[in-house]
Amino acid sequence: MANQNAKGFKRLINACFFSVAGFKATWQHEEAFRQEVALFVVTTPLAIWLGQSAIEKVLLIGSVVLVLLVELLNSAVEAVVDRVGFEHHELSGRAKDIGSAAVMLSLIWAGVTWALILL
Repeated sequence: MANQNAKGFKRLINACFFSVAGFKATWQHEEAFRQEVALFVVTTPLAIWLGQSAIEKVLLIGSVVLVLLVELLNSAVEAVVDRVGFEHHELSGRAKDIGSAAVMLSLIWAGVTWALILL
């Protein structure tokens, strides 16, 4: 748990450590995140090579970063739902489905961005 008394620079340092822990946990427990990181590793050099302008490069890379961001949030929702309980509940299933839909929408957005810029 975060040190609620930390202020200023110490608070920022603590936040960095918690963020790194979040990346590690997501990497360890979420195969989809690992796959999307692989997608990022492959597409980033392609975006730098294929993008005609700085704006195009940022849009191509940013669209894949958006996928990673949404996956992190989806993984957080799934972890909280699983923490509450593994028994089937309509709201738990709905929360997980909505998170999954958000990831899918971000992947579609990335695909459309790449298609519009490169085709």
